[in-house]
Amino acid sequence: MTTARLRMSRVALLPVVVLLVCVLPLASAAAWTPVFLLVPALAAAYVLRVGVDVGDAGITVRSLAGSRRVPWGEVAGLRVGERGELWLVTTRGTELRLPALRARDLPRLAGVSGGRIPAPGPA
Repeated sequence: MTTARLRMSRVALLPVVVLLVCVLPLASAAAWTPVFLLVPALAAAYVLRVGVDVGDAGITVRSLAGSRRVPWGEVAGLRVGERGELWLVTTRGTELRLPALRARDLPRLAGVSGGRIPAPGPA
């Protein structure tokens, strides 16, 4: 099994482009204001980097600043939050938020996990 990368849709970059266009006049106002260009740059980095990688070794949760790998042996299950967000529950009792994934993504996550995460059935 190869590593499956579950990320935000690239369509999320469209608001980042709009933000960039809106920030450009402000960024050209004075010598110190190009620092405002960091806001759309960080937003684009967030869209491109944040997500979940699922492979043979386990699940890697990627954030903007770093990543954390959880081997399959340490995965106890998943928890669906009140607003539909997914949390990875480990055997140590800790929880990791799975960014860019919601409850509607459970069938896709189950499919790429190779059967390690069960597919949700009808309620």
